[in-house]
Amino acid sequence: MVEIQSLCVFCGSKSGANAAYEAESRRLGTLMAERGVRLVYGGGRIGLMGAIADAVADGGGDVVGVIPEFLLHLEVGNDQAGELIVTDTMHTRKAKMFELSDAAVVLPGGIGTMDETIEVMTWKQLRQHDKPIVVMNIEGYWDSFVGLIESIIGGGFAHPKIRDLISVVDGADDVFDALANAPEPDDEVLTSHL
Repeated sequence: MVEIQSLCVFCGSKSGANAAYEAESRRLGTLMAERGVRLVYGGGRIGLMGAIADAVADGGGDVVGVIPEFLLHLEVGNDQAGELIVTDTMHTRKAKMFELSDAAVVLPGGIGTMDETIEVMTWKQLRQHDKPIVVMNIEGYWDSFVGLIESIIGGGFAHPKIRDLISVVDGADDVFDALANAPEPDDEVLTSHL
């Protein structure tokens, strides 16, 4: 396992209906700053994006936001914490965020967060990377997503080892252990259906 120096965090531009989402986002940011782990995220100043960026910056950590030009003003681009990279498209944004990171962590969010998560899982299934992906299932937020993965397996569209493409934890205090213990992707997740 490579030492984690930079984490890509996928999360919502809203704070969500449960205060625990923001509290755990801030907790993760504090832990990252304490460990000297750089945050790479979607570049927004609002919602969970703003919460984790502020927590990392408040702890003296490094923050890199990556945001496409057309969202810069809609998501209130965060030029107050660290470096802000502006891209031309959403595709370029996702690729750049992942390129700059050693692993990914998924916090609660909307369909954009789901899109980012599914894309990096797909890249891992296709053996384009072997970086750990940790899903923070705060108070069961991602239960339906985990259930969808089970449905895909049960429906015969994926090998059961796709479960190992992600690690699911309850909160921020479990993230770094999950990153350290993430299983290597198995070739069978790709080759079993070819």
